[in-house]
Amino acid sequence: METEKVAGGCCPNPLLILLEHPNQQPISKIKSTTAACRHSFAATTTSSFFPNTHFTNHESLPSYQESFAQFLKAYPKYSETRQVDKIRNQEYYHLSVSNHVCLDYIGIGLFSYSQVQSQVTALVPVTSSSTPSSHEWSDYPFFDIACKSVNLKSELLHGGHGSQLESSIKKKIMNFLNISPNEYSLVFTANRSSAFKLIAESYPFKTSQKLLTAYDHESEALETMVNTSEKRGANIMSAEFKWPRLRINSAKLRKLIIRKNKKKKKSRGLFVFPLQSRVTGASYSYQWMSLAQENGWHVLLDACALGPKDMDSFGLSLIHPDFLICSFYKVFGENPTGFGCLLVKKSVVSVLEASVSTGNVSLIPPTQLLNSLDSSGSGTELEQKTNFVTKLDELHISGSYSAHNGKSENNLTSTKEGGVAPKEKSKEESDQSISTLGNNTKLEEKGSTEIQCRCLDHVDSLGLMQIGSRRRYLVNWLISGLLKLQHPNRLDHFPLVKIYGPKIKFDRGTAMAFNLFDWKGERVEPILIQKLADRNNISLSHGFLSHLWFPDKYEEEKQRTIERKKGDENDAESKKPKKTDLGISVVTIALGFLANFEDVYRLWTFIAQFLDADFVEKERWRYSSLYQETIEV
Repeated sequence: METEKVAGGCCPNPLLILLEHPNQQPISKIKSTTAACRHSFAATTTSSFFPNTHFTNHESLPSYQESFAQFLKAYPKYSETRQVDKIRNQEYYHLSVSNHVCLDYIGIGLFSYSQVQSQVTALVPVTSSSTPSSHEWSDYPFFDIACKSVNLKSELLHGGHGSQLESSIKKKIMNFLNISPNEYSLVFTANRSSAFKLIAESYPFKTSQKLLTAYDHESEALETMVNTSEKRGANIMSAEFKWPRLRINSAKLRKLIIRKNKKKKKSRGLFVFPLQSRVTGASYSYQWMSLAQENGWHVLLDACALGPKDMDSFGLSLIHPDFLICSFYKVFGENPTGFGCLLVKKSVVSVLEASVSTGNVSLIPPTQLLNSLDSSGSGTELEQKTNFVTKLDELHISGSYSAHNGKSENNLTSTKEGGVAPKEKSKEESDQSISTLGNNTKLEEKGSTEIQCRCLDHVDSLGLMQIGSRRRYLVNWLISGLLKLQHPNRLDHFPLVKIYGPKIKFDRGTAMAFNLFDWKGERVEPILIQKLADRNNISLSHGFLSHLWFPDKYEEEKQRTIERKKGDENDAESKKPKKTDLGISVVTIALGFLANFEDVYRLWTFIAQFLDADFVEKERWRYSSLYQETIEV
């Protein structure tokens, strides 16, 4: 059993506890130790950072040096994660150069910034008048993404391994996820939404009619799946999250999952389950998946919000989901575009139905490079183009990568889900692209076909415990700091920040949802906070909490809190609001594995500015003038 010392005690890994065999004797003792450890961690976090102190003025906040000293005193083992700082400084130095705090990335990257920079620098001569500026380098593709015309079931049954390039990348990803290619097949998708849509279009809802989801927030990918499934006859159901702590309403979900007639063997439907909320950071038990499987459900595990090495603790050792979806972005802090991965258990492929969709993609050699340099230049520049393409064709063997973002003129458009949506190419165009750039170099003729994904390699070298501990310390310190911000001149000690979902907690995820309230108790619009953060070089996101359930005693609070999701005004007037249209708009953040103390300290000091009533009013007026609309605060 892996353990971690925290606050003088020993904490078993909470993810591994759920995977212990039920016949093993020490379980009750382990659970008791874990509970004590978690309590100790929360108590240490609460008491160690300026105890019995609240801050009512942003100018009275302790300095960075003083805060960091308190942080290290509370979490001495943070010093053992210095390797992360070394990797950040060497491989992601653009974060320091740009002074940028990136708190809007959720998921896993494939390649490092330094990797992209060094390889493009080697290809484009520094003296060339057409050499791209440094901020454009990462937009050069080292392979391209093109749609496939086959359906998902056909691809899984007859698609084979694809090109050597694609096979090598698949192998790298499956090794990283600790998934056996003997049990699962992997297909690439344009983005996360495309992966969800592929399943919705292929799942046999005529015979297995139910779609059960468990999300505490609005998700574009999930909405795509729900709409597609509903059109195909699925009966849509959802778990609810109990106010105020936003835990799963266990009684209702258990009732939805458990089969009334135990003798029936027919599949009940598809259970879509995330192990963590990508908005609130809430963690959910693996046992829900196990219960679903026992009661005849197919299980889709959404792993997109998991930490970089959380799959190691899962390992698919006891619970083997039928489908698994994850996504990869390009380079942290530089470009969030990427692609999705859909893994399908080979034993369930036969139950899928044939369907046509454009979400399936192939990875092919780059096709946009000839347009990236000025074609009207001299003969020397044309020679540079030829050399660039030739070298780049060779380069994709050694593992460089740059998923194109929306700047590609011909075949890609950006999407909200952190992926890229390729325009469909004809077979002739695709064959011509591969022929043009693929004939000069053949992978099997080279010495090495291993794809180097340096970001994945960094994560592997750090391991689950080091990454998990570091992010745990940072997110809980941040929460502790935010809860200490209170408005001045209020006898009721009115807090500036309201956090939704788990607060200080040992096993929470590193995503967080919150809102800010002014001294009058009125919410500051999340979009205004995001815009002001951008101006301070801090990247945040905003989301919408949904599927909330308020017990009767919170009815008054429900009326004050719940809002209708903003959308088309004409549509809002003509339709009765759906249950999913009601919820709470929130500001969201997520700490990646490269986050450091300076990132969370800078966010804390930025948020503290909202204690100043004049600051809030001034910025509201400024942005309402710029955007010609009123932003309520």
